[in-house]
Amino acid sequence: MDINVNEKIENPLLNRTEIHFDCIYQGEATPKILDVKNRLVALLDVDKNLLVVDKVKPSYGEGKADGYAKLYDSEESLAKIEKEHVLAKNKEPEKETKEEA
Repeated sequence: MDINVNEKIENPLLNRTEIHFDCIYQGEATPKILDVKNRLVALLDVDKNLLVVDKVKPSYGEGKADGYAKLYDSEESLAKIEKEHVLAKNKEPEKETKEEA
């Protein structure tokens, strides 16, 4: 999977940078939101807790998707602005702890 950042737009009113990108995954399944988020974090060298991938919209039959992500200045801004369902799909699954008897 390759990610190309097309555009970065500063939005000082909402304390964030809006990122439009292309995700190319020729011959693979459509990537999961968390996989795209991890790749963007590595590509942009930013804090994982401040980046939210809003959507990844695949193009039919092409192996390509258009994406939209938001990079916030602080966790407070992120928690105040983002909707609950967007935060839920960007959350890492918690590891189950097994208690031994």
